[in-house]
Amino acid sequence: MTPASPSLSHAETLKAALAQLDGVILGKPGQIRLAVACLLARGHLLIEDQPGVGKTTLAGALARTFGLDFRRVQFTADLLPADLTGISVWDAPNSAFRFHQGPVFSEVLLADEINRATPRTQGALLEAMEERQVSEGGVTRPLPDPFFVIATQNPAAFVGTSPLPEAQLDRFLMTVTLGYPDPRAERTLLETGGRSQSVRDLGAVLDAPTLLQMQREVDDIHAAAPLLDYLQLLARATREHPGLGAGLSPRALLALLAAARAWAYLAGRPMALPEDVQAVFPALAAHRLPVRGPGVDVAGLISRMLADTPIP
Repeated sequence: MTPASPSLSHAETLKAALAQLDGVILGKPGQIRLAVACLLARGHLLIEDQPGVGKTTLAGALARTFGLDFRRVQFTADLLPADLTGISVWDAPNSAFRFHQGPVFSEVLLADEINRATPRTQGALLEAMEERQVSEGGVTRPLPDPFFVIATQNPAAFVGTSPLPEAQLDRFLMTVTLGYPDPRAERTLLETGGRSQSVRDLGAVLDAPTLLQMQREVDDIHAAAPLLDYLQLLARATREHPGLGAGLSPRALLALLAAARAWAYLAGRPMALPEDVQAVFPALAAHRLPVRGPGVDVAGLISRMLADTPIP
């Protein structure tokens, strides 16, 4: 096993973490693995779906399983940037301002119903996601490492929601949709009353230092020249497609490479393969590809693009 592969202990730890998550979010192994790959690739995750399908449960289960500090913020129209980032308050006895950290200073931040907030609050979160820091009162304060934002988004047709700007969507490495559970998983929920395994009862399978070591190992996953050729072919396909208003940017290509490396790492391989790119491409591209007109099936378009793009 090469140094770029997961060590035996890390491979067993990841296996145990995935098994624990599968016991909480029933019938969604693909979405769980995408979420874990997103974390390993140092990205941020956007979960799009209607209420009640397990979005918040997945966020809490990820944080507890990976042993990370977790905070949740309910995004509303009156949420201010200071409610998220923190604020400096005058400390009279010491004749100085004292900064009180907001919930963004956590290793895992759940931004619940993110598309209900105002653009001003969205801008404050944008800096945190991209720069991994917060600027307040002329002082720049670094955020914890690791720092992982999980945002949930209700469908655009819901009352009080507005679409996220393209610049913010691009900061999310992946988008997943949980959807309804399959009949067997739904029956288990009914038989147990949804209490098969509570998020509050979950133990930490690993911790932040172990996760940081795993992220460094993901960076070392080998990407051969033909794989980079494949990434560029996919990017060209998105840029030249007549049904799309814009294709994947160079930053999106770097994100795709990082996600493919993380997927290969989950599989225990020292190098990324085209199948790793294909596994993560729909989750990475769907929210980055604006369509030219209504009624375009983005998922179907991406599937055809993957089928039609040759592998070097």
